[in-house]
Amino acid sequence: MNHVHEQRAAELNERPALARSSLDRAAFRRADPQWLADAWLRAMVVVIGPDNRALVRGSELVLLSSSDTREHPAGDPLFLGVEPDGTPYFAVRGLLQLIEGAEPKHLYEVGADLTERDAGLFTQALALVGWHRDHLFAPKSGQPTTVEQGGWVRRDAEGELHFPRTDPAVIMIVHDGVAGPQGRALLGANVMWATADKRRYSTLAGFVEAGESAESAVIREVAEECGVTVADPVYVGSQPWPYPRSLMLGFTVQGDPAEPIRTDPEELVDARWFTRTEIAAVLDGSDDSFGLPNRSSIASHLIRRWLDGR
Repeated sequence: MNHVHEQRAAELNERPALARSSLDRAAFRRADPQWLADAWLRAMVVVIGPDNRALVRGSELVLLSSSDTREHPAGDPLFLGVEPDGTPYFAVRGLLQLIEGAEPKHLYEVGADLTERDAGLFTQALALVGWHRDHLFAPKSGQPTTVEQGGWVRRDAEGELHFPRTDPAVIMIVHDGVAGPQGRALLGANVMWATADKRRYSTLAGFVEAGESAESAVIREVAEECGVTVADPVYVGSQPWPYPRSLMLGFTVQGDPAEPIRTDPEELVDARWFTRTEIAAVLDGSDDSFGLPNRSSIASHLIRRWLDGR
C-alpha cells in the first residue's frame, strides 16, 4: 500500500475528533479521599476559564502543576483520570494565566488539532466543569450541594446524590445513495447561524426525546426539520459535545431528493441537496460561497466520511 492509500485508509478509519482519549478514568479511585488528596499534590491540571476556553500552545493543552493553580482563584479540583505512566490529571475552573506562546482557545476551535490525550482531557474537563457550574443547588430543595468523589458526585443536604448529566442527541447525514461525484447529501442552515458573514450548512440533528429510541429520533427529526421521509438509519459512531452536555450519536440515512423540502422556519433558514463535487470544492478552498462545520464536530466527520464514499 503506497503512502497516499495509507493516508486515505487512516482518514476513513479515524474516529470523530472529540471521541479520542488516552486517559484511564480510574473510577475506582473516586471514592478514596486520601488517594485523591495525594494525587492532587502531584497532578497536572487543565484550567477552564470563565468563557469555557483553555490555554493551548500548538497542538497541545497547556497543563499546570497543582501548585501553579494556587496563584489564581480556582474551583474544586475535579479528577479526570490517570495516564499510563501514573500521572493524575485534574480540571479546575478559574482564571487563565498569561503564558508565553499560549492562547485561550475554545474546544470547537482546536479539538481536531489536539493530540489524542489533550482532545480527551479538554472534552472531559469542559463537560465536568460545566456540570458543576450549573448544578450548585439541589433541584428539589434549592439548598447548596457539596462536591464528592473527585467531582463526579454532588450531594444535597438530604443525602441524595446527583451525577453529571449527559443528553443524547442524534446527528445524521441524509444522502441519496448515489455513488461518485454527483451523489448528494441533504444539509441545512440553522437559524442560529443567520447572522454569519456567509451561510453555513451542516448535517441535521436533534435531541432524543423521552421514551424514544435514537433511530426513531433520526426519522422524526429529518421529517420535522425538512419534511423528508427516511427509514432504516445506520449507526456510525458517537462523540461528546460539551455545549453544555450532549452526546452526539451519528447516523447515515437515505432519502429521496425528489421529495419536496419543507423546512421548519424555527430550526432552519434553508436546506438543500449538495453534490460531492460541491462539498469537495468548499473543503479544498476552491469555493467559499458557503461554509461547512468545523473539523472538531462529528458533523464534519460524517460529511467527510460520506464524501469518501462510505
